[in-house]
Amino acid sequence: MRLRIAHSTTYRYEPPASGVIQILRMTPGSHDSQYVADWQIDVSTDSRLDKHEDAFGNITHVLTHGPLSDLTITVEGLIETQDTGGILRGTDERFPPSLFLRPTDLTDLTPAMEALVRELTPSAESDPLGYLHALMLGINAHMTFDTDPTSSGTTASEAFSLKRGVCQDYAHIFIACARIGGIPARFVSGHFWRADGANQQEAGHAWAEAHVPGLGWVGFDPANAICTTDAHARIAIGLDYLGAAPVRGTRYGGGMETLTVAVRVDKVSDRGQSQFQS
Repeated sequence: MRLRIAHSTTYRYEPPASGVIQILRMTPGSHDSQYVADWQIDVSTDSRLDKHEDAFGNITHVLTHGPLSDLTITVEGLIETQDTGGILRGTDERFPPSLFLRPTDLTDLTPAMEALVRELTPSAESDPLGYLHALMLGINAHMTFDTDPTSSGTTASEAFSLKRGVCQDYAHIFIACARIGGIPARFVSGHFWRADGANQQEAGHAWAEAHVPGLGWVGFDPANAICTTDAHARIAIGLDYLGAAPVRGTRYGGGMETLTVAVRVDKVSDRGQSQFQS
């Protein structure tokens, strides 16, 4: 599948901030199921973008700027994807899978989450892949997709208790429950093409990858109750959202901060024309 992606993030500061530092993880890499045919990143200010790779191999850009009242970060490009049944191949793996058993504040647990894990059949020990599929479906059934009650700082336990949240919350719950079963799991940020034609979205997408013996890393999208397909464009990974957030940083001075995000994901035909038109 050929996916044309446009993603913009705009910050407005009133009064103006005296300075900002932002780390951008908005640039995808190529691997066996994903080829980045074209990609560019642009910022509204006359700022230098220092490019490097972080510890997990994510392509990052560091932006620094002095006083400013607004900042817009835009990425756009074309990614060609392959459906591999969720199995990931050809990525630069810099750490052993066991690193992704490490708990984080955003992937905490409650007794209710542990009870869900105990009720799953098959168990993580006897059939890891079957367990992960059951876990994905169980979380999807437990949760209702709702953009109102949670934020980027909501923990897995909080979202599970609310029974509501967004794709980030679904992924955090999945990761926490996979790890308690002894299965390494990690957070993935990216984009998702929706077959219902809803190509203009308010944010990017998030899912999880779990390490299955004999298969390696496999993508699970609990918000949609599917393994990853060629409709998923993978951008960055981390132990949780904080390690894979598209934009993360700090500002100095200023007052009220307003954030606006706009995402568009189009399926592109072989002739390079979008299936859906504005």
